[in-house]
Amino acid sequence: MSVRKLVIPIIILSGLGLISILAGQPPVLAQDSECIKCHTDLDKLKNITVMLKPKGSDYGRGIKIEPLPRDQRVWVDPKLLEDENHGWMGCEECHGGDPTQPDFDGAHIGVKRDPSYPAPGVCDDCHTETEHYAKSLHSSLRGLKTAIYARADNDPAVLAEVNKAFAHCARCHSSCGQCHLSRPVHGGGGLIAGHLFKKKQPMDQTCRVCHGTVFSEFEGGLASTQPDIHQEGGLGCLDCHEKTQMHGDGKVYDSRYEVEGGPTCLDCHEEIFGDQGENKKTHDAHKDKVSCQVCHAQQYLNCASCHLTKDWGEDKYASWADFKIGLNHRQSEKRPERFVTVRHVPVHPDLFAPYVDKALTNFNVLPTWKMATPHNIRRQTQQNKDCNNCHGNWNVFLMRRDVEKDLIKANHSVMVPPAKVPTKIAPSE
Repeated sequence: MSVRKLVIPIIILSGLGLISILAGQPPVLAQDSECIKCHTDLDKLKNITVMLKPKGSDYGRGIKIEPLPRDQRVWVDPKLLEDENHGWMGCEECHGGDPTQPDFDGAHIGVKRDPSYPAPGVCDDCHTETEHYAKSLHSSLRGLKTAIYARADNDPAVLAEVNKAFAHCARCHSSCGQCHLSRPVHGGGGLIAGHLFKKKQPMDQTCRVCHGTVFSEFEGGLASTQPDIHQEGGLGCLDCHEKTQMHGDGKVYDSRYEVEGGPTCLDCHEEIFGDQGENKKTHDAHKDKVSCQVCHAQQYLNCASCHLTKDWGEDKYASWADFKIGLNHRQSEKRPERFVTVRHVPVHPDLFAPYVDKALTNFNVLPTWKMATPHNIRRQTQQNKDCNNCHGNWNVFLMRRDVEKDLIKANHSVMVPPAKVPTKIAPSE
């Protein structure tokens, strides 16, 4: 073979492939791999996987996801070989293992089930857009960690036990692969399209698994609600939540409400404050005083204590539907509203009791009713049918009587005192 003919495959097998060559272990092209020969053979996979116990749960958070058959979870569509970006690569370049071994045990020695975890994993070798992903809230779960550790005891030994227990919460992390290739692990896992890479992930098998409560609202899953008007209009998650928000921008945020570039209603509806805006008088009167959801959201789900000793498929949460308006305890330039919808989150002073005593001794530093942006928007709702459905109506405001006695101190910043409930409006107004 001429030198010129050798140069071309070496260039093609750059990155991980070239590293393998230099290390004395030439990569096995996908079409010659024992991995591909097995994982594209459904009959063979059925015989193998019937002996394996199912992994993961068939439930997402708050919504059931039909489990994939065990053979389908690991089946690779032969069309992968036609993928100009990934089809030429050997499976071991991402997953490890030994692609020369035809037997199950030999081939799977050292296999990485999700080589994109911890984020961004091997994806970073070729995809520069993943450079900030490790800092994103999707990967780091910093929003959840910040809330837990703010409440936690300062004793290092207690913090260590809380950190161990946090592994239950961390099952919701999202690696690159668990959006673009497979379902998240706690939703049962499994390849969603035979290992074909999806630039735009299918929401019903990815977003839905971790954000089941939001999806239930979005689809009108509560008996008392209708689907979100945006869902009826054919919009999905990625129409509002853009790639930069998902992948991170290199900055570290403590909350999704802090993320620069996060969606706001005015991104699409800024005309409501224009000279010709519909219901201009009403919108002007409420601008920066109440969040849009106060007038345009329907009832939504609230959760009580999360049971860390239970799996996702069990009765992990106690939940109820409600609609409450509270004070915005995190007012900022981005979120200046005084009144916002608030949702009860699944935290309680004894949350970590199965693991360590008195773990959350600083529990009261944060409320258990947090600012919420329900995904069940309608133009007309019970609140805006009549101004006095809010004004003077104590039932829709989060008040002391709505909060458990042992949680009152934690929620003092969000409860609405009777004197601050807007007064009734006369019919002429």
